[in-house]
Amino acid sequence: MIRLTHVDKSYPNGALALRDVTFRISRGEFVLLTGHSGAGKSTIMKLLFAEQRPTSGEVRVSGYDVTSLRRDEIPKLRRRLGIVFQDFRLLDDRTAAENIAFALEVTGARRDTINARVARVLAQVGLSAKSRAHPRELSGGEQQRVAIARALVNDPAILVADEPTGTLDERATRGVFQLLRDINAAGTVVVMATHDLDLVRQARYRTIELRDGSVVYDSAEDEPDAVEAGR
Repeated sequence: MIRLTHVDKSYPNGALALRDVTFRISRGEFVLLTGHSGAGKSTIMKLLFAEQRPTSGEVRVSGYDVTSLRRDEIPKLRRRLGIVFQDFRLLDDRTAAENIAFALEVTGARRDTINARVARVLAQVGLSAKSRAHPRELSGGEQQRVAIARALVNDPAILVADEPTGTLDERATRGVFQLLRDINAAGTVVVMATHDLDLVRQARYRTIELRDGSVVYDSAEDEPDAVEAGR
């Protein structure tokens, strides 16, 4: 599903964000990317949905080679992914349902299917009763659930979540994380970047730790039994 092979990423100012990063993520996995601020987590996420490209090495996601992806192929890749950000990125002037529907409209979904698909994912994230609420009327945890519903509405094979609990309180964090676990249990690959070490320790999912742009720990190699227990 996802493969990074000897990936380096440097910026025009000479800063090296990633150095020789190699790992594979298979169908059905839940993977936590951890590391301090600036360790390279967000850079990897941006490579996965082709917001950035590697300086060298290979990035393959859901059959696409991000390294050589043509501009007109990027939307096709992103339709196979669900993308969730720390800051929700909801449209303030649209209701929860309208925010989710917008993700279908921009991909050319049939209009007569949109309402049913929106209702399905709102129910999946436990927000059917808040479908007509605007973002300002929702808590942070509820806004993130809307963002997750928007990411799910195109039935992605992979969900990429960049610090999805970073601005939430402990209770909301637990709720959002359990939702991501349920999504993974239903068959979707989940890749979640987080700096919440308590969450990582409790989850017992596969963990890839980055330090200064390099992979310094991968529990799939160092503690395979623990990773299996977390599934």
